[in-house]
Amino acid sequence: MKQIRLRRISSGLALAAALFAAPFLSAQAQQQHAHVHGQLKLDVAIDGPTVVIDMESPLDNIVGFERAPKTAAEKKTAEDAIAQLRAADKLFAIDPAANCKLGPVELRSSALGLGNPDPSEPAGHADLDATFSFNCTNAAAAKFIDVNLFSAFKGTRQIDSQIASAQGQFKRQLKRPAGAQAAQPVRLNLGK
Repeated sequence: MKQIRLRRISSGLALAAALFAAPFLSAQAQQQHAHVHGQLKLDVAIDGPTVVIDMESPLDNIVGFERAPKTAAEKKTAEDAIAQLRAADKLFAIDPAANCKLGPVELRSSALGLGNPDPSEPAGHADLDATFSFNCTNAAAAKFIDVNLFSAFKGTRQIDSQIASAQGQFKRQLKRPAGAQAAQPVRLNLGK
C-alpha cells in the first residue's frame, strides 16, 4: 500500500489515507510488498473535490515482462503502456455525477526509469506503481468508477481494491470478465 504518497497530494487526503490505512495495517505488515502476477491493487480515496487512485502492479501485468525493455518491440510495448497510463481518464471513468477531470499522473518504475521507484523492490520482480488524481466539482457524488484495466492490460486477471470515502471504508475485488465481456469496463462500486 502506498497511503504515504496520498499525504503529498493534500492535507485533506492525508486524513483519508490515515483513516483508510488503520484497519489494514496488520494485513499490510503480513504481506509487505506482495508481488503476485495477474493481481493489481487499487486504493481509492475520495476527499473534498479530489478522487485519488493509487495503483500497485507487477510490471508483468502491464507490459508482459519484469525488467527494463531490451528489444525494439519491448520498448514500443512499454511506451504504449506508459501512454495509456498517462491517459488515465480512459482507464478510469468516474461516475459523471462527480464531474471529474484528470489531474496529475505520477508513474513509478525502476525498470522503466519512471519517477522515484520503491528502493525495496526485489531484483527481477519489477513493479509499476502509479497515482492518478482527478479534480472534481462534486467528488462525493461519485458512486462508481468504470475500470478499463482488464481490456488495456492483458496480464491483469484480478484487481483488489480498497476505498476510503465519506461513506466509509470498503474492500472490493474485480475479476477479469470472460469472452466478449473482457473488452468492456468493469464497474467498481464506491459505496455500500
